[in-house]
Amino acid sequence: MRNSRRTAAIALGLIATSGPMCGAADEPEPILGFSPAHAAAEHRLEARFMALPSAQQARAWHREFTRQPHPAASAANNALAETVARAWRAQGWDEVHLRRYDVLHSSPREVSLEMVAPVAYRATLREAGYAADADSRNPALPGAYFGYSASGDVTAGLVYAHNGNPEDYALLRQHGIDVRGKIVIVRYANPYSYRGFKALTAEREGVAALLIYSDPAEDGYTQGKVFPDGPWGPESHIQHGAITYDYIVPGDPETPGWASVPGAWRIAPAAARSLPKLISLPLSWHDAKPLLEQMNGDEVPPEWRGALPITYRYTGAVRVHVHVDMDTSVKPYTVVEARIRGSEAPDEWVLVGNHRDAWVYGGVDPVSGTAAMLELTRSLGELKRQGHRPRRTIIACSWDGEEYALTGSTEWGEQFGDELQRKLVAYINVDEAVAGAATTAGPAGLSLDAPSVASLAPMLVEATRDVASPAGGSMYEAWQATWMRDHKSAAPPSLDQLVETRVGSGSDHTVFLNHLGRPVINLGYTGDYGVYHSAYDDHYWMAHIGDPDFAYHVALTRLWGLTTLRLADADLLPFDFEFNAAALQGFLHELEARVHTAAAQVPFSTLHDHLAAFGAAGRELREATQRDLAAGAAGAAQLRRLNARLMQVEANWLDPRGIPGRPWFRHLLYAARYTYDHLEFPGLTEAAEAGDWPAARREAQKLDAAIVRNTEFLHAALAEWQRGATGARSPSR
Repeated sequence: MRNSRRTAAIALGLIATSGPMCGAADEPEPILGFSPAHAAAEHRLEARFMALPSAQQARAWHREFTRQPHPAASAANNALAETVARAWRAQGWDEVHLRRYDVLHSSPREVSLEMVAPVAYRATLREAGYAADADSRNPALPGAYFGYSASGDVTAGLVYAHNGNPEDYALLRQHGIDVRGKIVIVRYANPYSYRGFKALTAEREGVAALLIYSDPAEDGYTQGKVFPDGPWGPESHIQHGAITYDYIVPGDPETPGWASVPGAWRIAPAAARSLPKLISLPLSWHDAKPLLEQMNGDEVPPEWRGALPITYRYTGAVRVHVHVDMDTSVKPYTVVEARIRGSEAPDEWVLVGNHRDAWVYGGVDPVSGTAAMLELTRSLGELKRQGHRPRRTIIACSWDGEEYALTGSTEWGEQFGDELQRKLVAYINVDEAVAGAATTAGPAGLSLDAPSVASLAPMLVEATRDVASPAGGSMYEAWQATWMRDHKSAAPPSLDQLVETRVGSGSDHTVFLNHLGRPVINLGYTGDYGVYHSAYDDHYWMAHIGDPDFAYHVALTRLWGLTTLRLADADLLPFDFEFNAAALQGFLHELEARVHTAAAQVPFSTLHDHLAAFGAAGRELREATQRDLAAGAAGAAQLRRLNARLMQVEANWLDPRGIPGRPWFRHLLYAARYTYDHLEFPGLTEAAEAGDWPAARREAQKLDAAIVRNTEFLHAALAEWQRGATGARSPSR
């Protein structure tokens, strides 16, 4: 697996050298998809762009968007939609629109938790303030609640179920513990398991109410200094969130598969597959510890123990009263959209986006991304003022309601789905621009986290060579160094190791990739970060601990801008289907290794052979087009026709019937597990893991047909290209 993909990477010139990609001394540095003349012009444009993003301005944007808590549907968040719209108009974007969607929303009316036996304790369900951080003492801070929790009132015995995954309940059954009708307490845990999956698992087990708390073993004092002195979560931090089943269908629960524009038809809440039927609350470890330490049943195994100074037990003695009263009603959400129209291909779109709503202040999630986006749009607007209009249209969106069910992006994507499938070149998403502490990152700095569809991975890596890292050197060199540090490796990574081509869910790229079949890239920095979705994820955390100089915000803005400009200005869209095929070969090998019995049941050899043919077709097309582009033997009409074909390849991986059990998810290559984790070849993989071999063979046939279809598609594209190559010349701009 590794060898085949590394060969493809070396062939692209992306692994063999560590410095910038260079041609001869008298030639401009090449850029994938650009003729030599246009590459030289692009480098000059990019040099102007690089000088525009400002750390001071990024800091000011960050402060502006973290002044008040601003969850979806709140007055503060709605006001920030207007702030974004005003900014984009002032920055000179051609069109600015506010799109309204009427969405089933969820917010608390009254929430309480108390232990009624063996002793009395009433949970605070609040986060403590600190003198160092005035925002942490804001009386407007919300208490603990989960979006889309069911309402109810229950008193029952308490059971500890570790991480709340299916295997944890299986162990409880082995110990004779019945959770039906009980209140269960579980931990947020690493590796991450989405709280909505914990809720669905508890619901299936017959649990009456679910409590999810943050144990210091995961994100607290065992990891290092806690807030306000360090990046990790203090005693009272609460990981707020929603428990929506949006891994089944995201977006407004009452409009599954169509846009919730005003007046849209709505299904009944009882019919919504994404709505939980379970009462649930998040807790700090401050409120969890009094409950857990009163248990007197059997001790749990070592792997179930957290870092609290108590004896962790399955159950015994503790009875808890949970009261949750939620207002679940339709509220307006607003997506802000702006465009810079393309000069030559206005109906080819490059989309950038970040969500605006936060559980509290959102210092990391999402405001670090918002600050970067507003610096990106300011810089692109300034280039427009200076006379540069991109070849393709650039669209920027500020999404609403991401935290509830990936809502704003899903509704916008569903509303404009037909156009997006024809016109969208790629979507570049930034959720959390800086989700780590530069102050604790060490000399190599924060780690770049950049999941991408495989066809765009070489282009992404190329761009990192031309962006400076706050840690010194290029972003590419820093990316290699942090990968080696994080993986404790003495050898630098290959391209397939460096770029994560396994794309899960949990952010706004989901509708574009999984439902509409459009290529996506996610960008962000990661590191020490233990205040996720809490009140301490605020401006103080970012300005004192996360990125005090806002240097990583600027670096991320520059990378975001380079990838955007190159996709918007390329003569030939820089998709690499040879590397795409190599990545898919790797996915297949991983499935074969994980499900050992699959090889005897599924024709993997046929899939591998057809993927090899797809990769060969991609290589032949790339070599022919690069050769003609370099020689100037590519005309405008010829490029236009091929770009239209290249934009169709990702959509060819869609199955209009969707994957089994989750028809909204239509991509044959990419989906998400119920934990939000990545899931490759979803139909085939889920059938193989379940041992349903007839279904696995059907899914393999669908996958094989798509591979053959795209191989034939690339062959036809090459033949058409070669027919138009004679006498053609690259267009001037």
